[in-house]
Amino acid sequence: MVGSPLSGSPAKPPGWRSIPLELSKWLAREKDEEAVDSFIAYTATCMVVSLDTTLARRAAEISAAHKLATADAIIYATAERHDADILTCDAHFKDLERVIYIDKKD
Repeated sequence: MVGSPLSGSPAKPPGWRSIPLELSKWLAREKDEEAVDSFIAYTATCMVVSLDTTLARRAAEISAAHKLATADAIIYATAERHDADILTCDAHFKDLERVIYIDKKD
């Protein structure tokens, strides 16, 4: 998800590092070290959002409506709440609103 830069960013929650880890692994495998460094620098400016009950309920609705996995539905619900777009190469998001889909083959 495209994040919003923050001044005086709050501490990142413990599980937050798994997202950059997965994307960094993919970038290192598919692109190069410069792409990894650029991505990590960008994530340092992103907003971290808590998963509250309202967001979780909306994610459950989205999961059922679009047959998305729980984590993907949370991502989508969070983007919806913050009026943000989702930049992804995951095909299961491809035809949803507010998604900028990039085919991995490109």
